[in-house]
Amino acid sequence: MSEVTRWVRFTRRGETGFGVLTPAGIAVHRGDMFGANGPTGQILARADVELLAPSTPSKIIALWNNFHALAAKLNVPEPPEPLYLLKAPTSVAAPGALIRRPPAYSGKTAYEGELGIVIGKTCSAVSPAQADGVIFGYTCVNDITASDILNRDPTFPQWARSKGIDRYGPFGPVIATGLDPSRLVVRTILNGAERQNYPISDMIFSAQELVAHISRDMTLLPGDLICCGTSVGVGTMKEPVNTITVAIDGIGELTNEFRQ
Repeated sequence: MSEVTRWVRFTRRGETGFGVLTPAGIAVHRGDMFGANGPTGQILARADVELLAPSTPSKIIALWNNFHALAAKLNVPEPPEPLYLLKAPTSVAAPGALIRRPPAYSGKTAYEGELGIVIGKTCSAVSPAQADGVIFGYTCVNDITASDILNRDPTFPQWARSKGIDRYGPFGPVIATGLDPSRLVVRTILNGAERQNYPISDMIFSAQELVAHISRDMTLLPGDLICCGTSVGVGTMKEPVNTITVAIDGIGELTNEFRQ
C-alpha cells in the first residue's frame, strides 16, 4: 500500500481552498485538487478553517443491495449487475453540518454509513483493471434517507426523492488516497452507540467493478461521488437531536447532527 494522503476543502475568511492534512495542520495547495497542484508553503491550523465537503460532485451515484450480508438478511437475490440511483448534488452537506428534517416531512429518517469513491479523471467505459487509474480516493458517506417517502406510493419507489432532500448527503471529512478499499471497515455510531460495523470486502461488486459498470452508462467527472451501498445495521434517528458518526479507519470520521 502506498502512503495515504488526506485531502480536504475548506473555507477561511470567505475564501475557499484545499490542501492536505498533516500533523502540523492543513498544508495549503494551489491549482486543482484533481489536476496540477502544489503546496504553497502555508500551514493552517485546523481550528482556523471550516471544512467543506471534500469535492463538489456533478452527480452522486448511490448503490442498493451491494453487500452479501445485507442481501442474506433481507432475503433478496444478489443482483447480476449493480443497482443504483442518483442523489441530487444539492443533497451534499459538509462534515459537522447541522441537518434538519424538512418541515414538509414528518416521517422517519434513517442513517446509512457507507464508503464513498471519488472520481479523479473524466472517464467513460473503463474496465475494472483501468478503474484505479481514474479513482482519486475514498471518503466517508452518510446516505441519509427519508424512509417513509420511499415506498409511499406502491406503484413507484421514490428513491430520488427520499434520498435527495437538501443536506441528506453529507460526506467527508477528507478524500484519502493510497488506500486499498477492500481492507477497510465501516462503523456507524448513533448517539454514542455503535450501530454498524461491516467490512468493505463483503461488497458484491468491488470499488473497481462499480466504476467500470457505471462508467459504461454515464461519463464520470472529477469530483463525482459513488456511494458504495450499506450493509446490516441501518436504523432510524429517533431522538429530537441525534449525533451520527461514520468512521472508517484510514480515512477518518464524518460527524453530523440531525434534528427532527
